[in-house]
Amino acid sequence: MKLSKVTYALAIAVITALALPGMRLFAQEKLDPNAAPNPYRMLDTWAQLPEGRPWGTPIGVELDHSDGKSIWVFDRCGADNCAGSNVAPIMKFDSSGKLLANFGAGMFNYPHGLFVDREGNVWVTDGRGEGGKGHTVIKFAPDGKVLMTLGKPGVAGDGLDMLNSPSDVVVAPNGDIFVADGHGEKTNDRVVKFSKDGKFIKAWGKHGSAPGEFDVPHTIALDSAGRVFVGDRSNSRIQIFDADGKFLAEWKQFGRPSAVFIDKDDVIYVADSQTEDKDGCTPDPGCRRGIRIGSAKDGTVTAFIPRPNPAENKSGGEGVGADAAGDVYGAENVGKGLRKYTKN
Repeated sequence: MKLSKVTYALAIAVITALALPGMRLFAQEKLDPNAAPNPYRMLDTWAQLPEGRPWGTPIGVELDHSDGKSIWVFDRCGADNCAGSNVAPIMKFDSSGKLLANFGAGMFNYPHGLFVDREGNVWVTDGRGEGGKGHTVIKFAPDGKVLMTLGKPGVAGDGLDMLNSPSDVVVAPNGDIFVADGHGEKTNDRVVKFSKDGKFIKAWGKHGSAPGEFDVPHTIALDSAGRVFVGDRSNSRIQIFDADGKFLAEWKQFGRPSAVFIDKDDVIYVADSQTEDKDGCTPDPGCRRGIRIGSAKDGTVTAFIPRPNPAENKSGGEGVGADAAGDVYGAENVGKGLRKYTKN
């Protein structure tokens, strides 16, 4: 049953008032995970690509934290990978969708994670090793100059200086680097923490479903308190840790997380690009694909943008970001496009 915005807000208030301390997560999970209102409308043709350049499978979209309004996108070179391509996969757009920058041609096999730090530096991950590249995190200056590489290009591993199919990266205000390392069978299932100069600090996690274990740590984000949010996708949950890897909580009310973005006000945006109507959320009726928005402080879900055109198998976004105006961006991996959602 779809609740109205007012009814949903009242339900949240009543459950919050009645819940005992420690029951907040349980209360949230008991609400219909698809019932939150959708106050957004979609702009499907917002971004202006270079002439002759089609969308491939854009996997990452991220706010430029240096200006609060520009948007960066990581695309798979107009196809489903970048191996052998001369197309530049990293693109920057202004708020009107005009292309401002484009670089990274010939440097990647399988674009995946994307983050932009407070200085405007662009951090990306390459999830496949081939031809002497991949299994890396690369830090670029805003003009495309390579500033740092983590991992051994083309070589997978679980050593202190190695990665295996890294999915995502995020950087703390103090410069600490957190990598969600692993994507699928026979890869790593861990989080790796590096210092700002790329030195290994620690790693935590292994394959499994218990607290602190992972099955495809697909996305990673930080809130204003420095807590580490890991989208443990194949376990259909978000796991929350402190900066040293201590397990704090797990949330299942946001669905099967492919991407997590947290803004400066601790609004959390979660893209669920995989679950079907009866998978991923508890209890019934289960989650549906789309973007859920809520509070990173207490896990409240306040809005849900359902995927467009379910019959066409579009996911609504495998990557998600939001700008300072509150507009939401979905990197549509399956539907091949970047969608902008603005409030009605």
